Amino acid sequence: MGSDAILTSEEIVQSFKDAFNDKILEARIEKHVRGLKNNEFYHIWLKIDRSIYKDTVKHLFTFIEYPHFAVSSGYDLGDSVELVHHFSIYHGKKLREININITVALPKNDLTIDTICDLIPGALIAEQEKQEMLGVKVIGIPKDERVFISEDFPEGMYPWRRDDQNAEKMARNLHDEVKEE
Repeated sequence: MGSDAILTSEEIVQSFKDAFNDKILEARIEKHVRGLKNNEFYHIWLKIDRSIYKDTVKHLFTFIEYPHFAVSSGYDLGDSVELVHHFSIYHGKKLREININITVALPKNDLTIDTICDLIPGALIAEQEKQEMLGVKVIGIPKDERVFISEDFPEGMYPWRRDDQNAEKMARNLHDEVKEE
């Protein structure tokens, strides 16, 4: 588990590339300058092959004992759903925190991904959200129940999807309603 050394963003990216080779489909580092003292903050973006998803999250533990899971984003891209898991390492170390964003695309004909709750229990609510809102099946999720949509919401319909699985057809635009006088 994590070491005491603080690596640069470049060293972190290289560590992922060394560990996973061509399964890292894309890697980039963004530098942001903030504050009166022009402090530099770094964001690493990794686009990965789904086959290494859980191992990629495990790899975060080589940098720090407790990587921080912030949030998970999800997008319907037409033929796939893209998940972006946002982590940070070196939190609590003044001006050293680095954000690591792990992006994985899931084809619509196989919307499955392994849970990371065994590694990071706080990921549960994000995984439940992706199941309900995008139709992603999280394999091994410890609590497989609805949280965001009601139990009577139609099975197989997902509010964040852009295809025919989208719940938009159930919604009504209140601006179009005729007011009774």
